[in-house]
Amino acid sequence: MKYLQDYIQDKQTELFNLTGTFFAFSMEQFNEGKKLNVEYVSMGGGMVCNKHYAQTLTDGLEKIHKEGIAQDIKENGKEAIILRELGNHEAWYTGDIESTSDALEGYDFTDKEIQIMFRNRNAKLN
Repeated sequence: MKYLQDYIQDKQTELFNLTGTFFAFSMEQFNEGKKLNVEYVSMGGGMVCNKHYAQTLTDGLEKIHKEGIAQDIKENGKEAIILRELGNHEAWYTGDIESTSDALEGYDFTDKEIQIMFRNRNAKLN
């Protein structure tokens, strides 16, 4: 089964190339990645972008994320996605679905739907 990252990675890379975006976690990395006469802004999480393209990057990432979620739902379905993320976030070991709910935030799945899937699957495992 594919993950959200599988649906968005190539499009993000294209957008990063278009906008001159790179990641730098130190001044050394920033100096290696920067181009002369370009003003950069931090976009958070080590992401650095040409200031001229900051809004293009923000809008593009949002669009790519929404399209990736739609493709994930189309190909995998709600139930499989919830089960995938419950497993990825080890909900059956921890007994907690909070990190799963956080990971699925953009999917518009309710906590109740996630809880029901957790309980149903947990009942089958016991």
